[in-house]
Amino acid sequence: MAGTGVRVRLLGPVEVVVADGPQAVNGLRRRAVLATLALHAGRVVSVDRLIDVVWGDDLPATAANTLQRHVSYLRGVLGEPGSIVARQPGYVLDTGPESTDVQAAERLLDLARRTTDRNERVEHLTAAVALWRGPPLADVAGSPWLEEQAEHLARLRLEAERALAEARLSVGEHARLVPGLERLVREHPFDEQLHAQLMLALYRDGRQGEAVATYRRLRDTLRENLGIDPSLRLRDLECAILRQDTAIAAPAPTASAQVPVAAQLPPPVPTFTGRDAELAALDALVDRGGAVVISGTAGVGKTALAVHWAHRAAARFPDGQLYVNLRGFDPGAAPTEPARALHGFLEALGVPAARMPSDSDAMVSLYRTTVAGRRLLVVLDNARDAEQVRPLLPGSPDCLAIVTSRDQLVPLVVTESAQPVPLDLLSPDEARDLLVRRLGERQVAAEPAAADDIADRCARLPIALAIVAARAATNRHFSLAAVAGELRDLDAVAGELSDLDAFDGGDEATDVRAVFSWSCRTLSPPAARLFRLLSLHPGPDVSAPAVASLAGVAPQASGPVLTELTRANLFTEHTFGRYAFHDLLRAYAAGLADEAEPPAERAAAVHRLLDHCLHTAHAADLVLHPHFSEISLASPRAGVTPERPRSKAAATAWFTAELPVLLAAVPLAARSGFEGHAWRLAWTMAGFLHRQGHWQDWLGTQRIALAAASRIGDQAGQGHAHRSLGLACSRLRRYDEADDHLRRAFDLFTVVGDDAGRAHTCLNLGQLAERQGRYQQALTHSRRALTLFRGTDNRAGQGYTLNAVGWQEALLGNHHRALESCGAALGMLREVDDVQGQADTWDSLGHAHHQLGDDRRAVACYEQALELFTQVQDRYAEAGTYANLGRSHRALADFGAARAAWRRALTILDDLGDVDAEAIRVDLEQLDAAQLH
Repeated sequence: MAGTGVRVRLLGPVEVVVADGPQAVNGLRRRAVLATLALHAGRVVSVDRLIDVVWGDDLPATAANTLQRHVSYLRGVLGEPGSIVARQPGYVLDTGPESTDVQAAERLLDLARRTTDRNERVEHLTAAVALWRGPPLADVAGSPWLEEQAEHLARLRLEAERALAEARLSVGEHARLVPGLERLVREHPFDEQLHAQLMLALYRDGRQGEAVATYRRLRDTLRENLGIDPSLRLRDLECAILRQDTAIAAPAPTASAQVPVAAQLPPPVPTFTGRDAELAALDALVDRGGAVVISGTAGVGKTALAVHWAHRAAARFPDGQLYVNLRGFDPGAAPTEPARALHGFLEALGVPAARMPSDSDAMVSLYRTTVAGRRLLVVLDNARDAEQVRPLLPGSPDCLAIVTSRDQLVPLVVTESAQPVPLDLLSPDEARDLLVRRLGERQVAAEPAAADDIADRCARLPIALAIVAARAATNRHFSLAAVAGELRDLDAVAGELSDLDAFDGGDEATDVRAVFSWSCRTLSPPAARLFRLLSLHPGPDVSAPAVASLAGVAPQASGPVLTELTRANLFTEHTFGRYAFHDLLRAYAAGLADEAEPPAERAAAVHRLLDHCLHTAHAADLVLHPHFSEISLASPRAGVTPERPRSKAAATAWFTAELPVLLAAVPLAARSGFEGHAWRLAWTMAGFLHRQGHWQDWLGTQRIALAAASRIGDQAGQGHAHRSLGLACSRLRRYDEADDHLRRAFDLFTVVGDDAGRAHTCLNLGQLAERQGRYQQALTHSRRALTLFRGTDNRAGQGYTLNAVGWQEALLGNHHRALESCGAALGMLREVDDVQGQADTWDSLGHAHHQLGDDRRAVACYEQALELFTQVQDRYAEAGTYANLGRSHRALADFGAARAAWRRALTILDDLGDVDAEAIRVDLEQLDAAQLH
């Protein structure tokens, strides 16, 4: 499995995972050969045994030669000639330790059995169960031996699921456990252990009657089918439930058992009406799991139905609800990449940035591991195609995914067994009811014919009806007949109105264009202009300050105009202070902008918008990284009012809210002739993307930045883009690429005479060399960086570099020199009040003192570092310093303090999901063992 070392997957269809993702193995007998070798991974399987398993009694004369060809094919699929080794008397699969998902599952189950920590047990078992993707060895039927292995692996899965249920009960997760156990008892109707666990979970959730009913259903099933009664243990449990025995009361949930409950659903449409048949269909699927596809034409109400039902069913999904707009048919932007959606899901599920995977396959794996055993609802709105959706499907039978799309997504229905729920136009009665909910019963009842006429002229599309109803509701002196008459008068010219590419033509397109035109004609000139200009904004939504800059007006002047658009239902304030278009309205507004706004005015509006994004992002980045601003900006155009975040929390919140906009703004700038904005905007985002774990976005924006700067011959811009690409590649462990980018950056900064840029790049080259274990080369780069920084007035840069020099001296064993350099670094970083740099340097000083045997001073340094790391909320660095502090306490024979420090480090690393936690566990085990002797 990508990111975990697993290369062959057997717990489902047989497949191989290579760098590019899962790869199918073609041919039944080839899969059988691979499965047999993988089930004996690391052990020789004789040729005779392979032939017997693969062909059985149906043995061809050329079996041995065919087997050789199969092995050759499999080596090619695995991507390494040495992956299957010929070794007498047969072959061995040799892809390293834990090369199959079966081995990974067995290791996790063993860890779960051995640990005494209840939460660790839940974590190990959850990860193990998540490895099953369906019936094991699902596509190698026909071989008796492989069928036996499949049955064994199916039993192993059941044992893991039982153990996971027991572990989750022990940490107080009974409420979240009920849906999954209900599914399991349906699949295993005679399994007493699963029924006992369900009874206990229901009882602890305050559902005593349902717990007793579960027992009685099992009793009746056993009597009718097997002629036996439940075991004494189960009968005793029923009695304990009936008398509410305190011995079976729920344990208090532990701190680490508290998982975040995602609540990402947008607000429901308050005037939603009708769709009874579709709602009933969704209700029938709530316990089925899997996926549902709601499909239909643009504007027919797919999102409204999905969100309405999701809110209605939310209580059935106690572990939360995830939502993402995939922007599959957004006329103003590219569809959302699955990796971006996954990043948002993982953040909502509590995965910290330090644990965020850097490649898409690992992200999918972590997502499915995280949701395994949880009861989640996932709404995937506005999907483009099946390929966009597949990585986002939870893969857990306890989760349900609701997908909306203009496409029927037939591949999902065929291969993922998704249930289709097609959505048609509102019926005449539903359309009238929508008008009643918007306008009131009395007005519609007074003019029923006019109401029906309006519904017909709106093509019974909810979006068009909502716009017309908003117009009528805010002008109560209008009769519905007058409104219908205005719409009727537009029919003659509707075909000449702006195109709506979302439709392929037909009556719906004509009618909805007429409604949009009619509504826009009622707007004031400033509102009409803003409606047109908003189509130029590239993001999924827009903030009120950005609207003002886009229009070139003061923020206080844009408020009334935004209110006018929202009252007309042409724009929606979907969350406080942020506004969004429907795709159809965006397309219509874009057509109007092309017709009514001269090219120069459109370009000026885009310029103002990009100025707003760039200057606000730069201001936010300066708050987050105050000592490392390396670029200067031209003044913003007249009419632009950038935002000014004043605190780190405000700057982080701004970047978080605006990230989808910024990611869309970089390519907009690059293709609109604002290449300078493109590379500078990418530069201002880099620090945030790095800290938040958006590795692929970091890489993607910098590639656009480099192309944009190269197109206009901006060597400084190219230098900054190359340097940032080098940092991103280094983080992604693509060291050769990182080195190439950083060296190009250094050369470009030399050409333009940017000593600060050269200094930063040398420092980064040193960090890259250090990551690769080339400490002498790292020290050479850092010393050169220090010389360059000393030629600038960047005291923080000098301080950070002196600390790097000291740390690398220590790595080379020169601990006295390390103390000298780090001491000088600390003075400089105090001078500029850089708390992060001071914390890093105190940790370096502690390391040098520890290596010199002066552990009392080391402890004092580490304690100083911890105080500062807590201030800047750098939890990963805090954990590392606690680990170092524990080692110094151990050296002083203060074993209690060592244990306390390591336990604190372990708690943080477990929260972050970091692999370094295992090393701390080893330290604790060795400490305990030493004290026993």
